[in-house]
Amino acid sequence: MKRVVITGLGAITPLGNTVPEFWNNIVNGKSGAAAITKFDASKFKTRFACEVRDFHPEQIIDKKEIKKYDMFTQYAIAASDQSIKDAGLDFASMSEDERAEIGVIWASGNGGISTFEEQLKEFYAGDGTPRFNPYFIPKMIVDIAAGVISIRHKLHGPNYCTVSACASSNTALINAFDTVRMGKATIMIAGGSEAAVTPAAVGGFNASQALSKRNDNPAQASRPFDKDRDGFVIGEGAGSLILEEYEHAKKRGARIYAEMVGGGMAADAYHLTGTPPDGLGASLGISKALKDASISADKIDYVNAHATSTGLGDIGELQGIKKIFKELPVAVSGTKSMTGHLLGAAGAIEAIISVLSVQNDIIPATINTEHLDDAIPPGLNIIIGSSRKQKVNYVLNNTFGFGGHTATSIIKKFE
Repeated sequence: MKRVVITGLGAITPLGNTVPEFWNNIVNGKSGAAAITKFDASKFKTRFACEVRDFHPEQIIDKKEIKKYDMFTQYAIAASDQSIKDAGLDFASMSEDERAEIGVIWASGNGGISTFEEQLKEFYAGDGTPRFNPYFIPKMIVDIAAGVISIRHKLHGPNYCTVSACASSNTALINAFDTVRMGKATIMIAGGSEAAVTPAAVGGFNASQALSKRNDNPAQASRPFDKDRDGFVIGEGAGSLILEEYEHAKKRGARIYAEMVGGGMAADAYHLTGTPPDGLGASLGISKALKDASISADKIDYVNAHATSTGLGDIGELQGIKKIFKELPVAVSGTKSMTGHLLGAAGAIEAIISVLSVQNDIIPATINTEHLDDAIPPGLNIIIGSSRKQKVNYVLNNTFGFGGHTATSIIKKFE
């Protein structure tokens, strides 16, 4: 197996549209939640979200091309372009043979949901005559972002989309990691994007009682592990990471952020949308990731928890963490308290947080949490309030999705 390093990062998030801005706001405990502006949410039970702001696609995409892409693809283009530039990659100067060794695995849980909504709205508002945009299907399908990134840069390596609900982009990261370490590619662009702050998504999550309804105080609505939490805050955006074979990165003199050393995937096989109270899915994903990385639990310094701020989900995950780490003083925090829940893109932006955590020896905090739930297993080292400066050699990144999907990745400080 080959070593896999991370040489580029890109982010479009509710906390900033560059990696430095995003990381600065994470370290300083800023919330990205505010009133919804993308549609009239006045009649919805939840009227706030973590939206991407000040995003100008015309600055990176030709105006004639923009109409071909749903917002989730526009976010994907922007984040992946950032990561490619950050990695110092010049695909235009490479041969076709070299570009055949570079691929894209890009995730999304919902794809072009706003495109789907808009087209059906137009159809049913008309006289029944089927008049659809010729770009309707390619704008909507969930795999299109991966295809567009490869087309944009003429990359001929492995190319596909992973869909495992809110575990999607962590799944993409693990698949890309496997692809590189098995020698099937030298470089993979991996990540995910989501643009699901739409009437159907907000209404659907409201109907399933999953979203917070703290409309009077959105900034403090996402409060993982707090006994008064009442659901997650929906978010949007994209995260992109360049995974590269170590010798290849070394040969070209690339700057290396961190190393990816393990990934674990599992199914809790429990419920359509709920997670088991004993944390079975979490413990399986963690144990498989540790085994894959050939390390013991005591090596992990920080767990970036999935921690959406739902009643059963938070406790179930902590039970799973406790089962693996027992009395070890591993730090745990939930950064969705700041970003909101980016659904299929969550794992990617939390992987970026994990990478920067090991690089900078900083553990971001869980903000908004004031009174820890009494049901939390005793002895867990949950970081609340403000970021903590300490040595961080390994970070474990947890994600879970509707359908029982579990994906856990491990990032290591590069040596």
